Amino acid sequence: MVIKSAEYLISSPSWDKCPKPAWPEYAFIGRSNVGKSSLINILANNEKLAKTSGTPGKTQMINHFVINESWYLVDLPGYGFAKRSMSQRRQWEQMIEQYLRNRPNLVTIFVLIDSRHEPQKIDIDFINQLGEWNVPFSLVFTKADKSTQAEVSRNVKMFLNKMRETWEFLPPHFITSTVKKSGRDAILGYIEELNAQFRAIA
Repeated sequence: MVIKSAEYLISSPSWDKCPKPAWPEYAFIGRSNVGKSSLINILANNEKLAKTSGTPGKTQMINHFVINESWYLVDLPGYGFAKRSMSQRRQWEQMIEQYLRNRPNLVTIFVLIDSRHEPQKIDIDFINQLGEWNVPFSLVFTKADKSTQAEVSRNVKMFLNKMRETWEFLPPHFITSTVKKSGRDAILGYIEELNAQFRAIA
């Protein structure tokens, strides 16, 4: 897929304030500081599209971007640690849940996992929650350039094996590096396939 245009559209405080669900939509979420904004910018071929920050919890609303004037890319608030109050975090959790369970044109959600670490309970818990809600998802292992290839492979294998304890089928997964732009073409190719399926059904 060639990215010809990528533009910020709107930030919404709730799912029912989101744009009209006329196009296929792909959401990105992950633990705070997992490299979500950097990945979005690499995918969109625009380093200034999503705001990157060293401060966890920067994304606070449902952010829509229009890609190629034909599909939506959505940046969701991160889950887990952020220097916010418990009530603020709970508000974000409810907003994310309502969006994921109610947005009719959401094709899949890309869950970002930091490849530098062994499986984290918070990531596994979130994925299991998606399963309970019947929300389709894919895994994106980020920051592959921050560790050796052997360490990344080991951590990815451990994560997938952890999932096999409770999941019969594993979702698609991608290994990415925003420095080397690795994984970009694979993710965009996957989205292109899903776009075709979406339009065939619509």
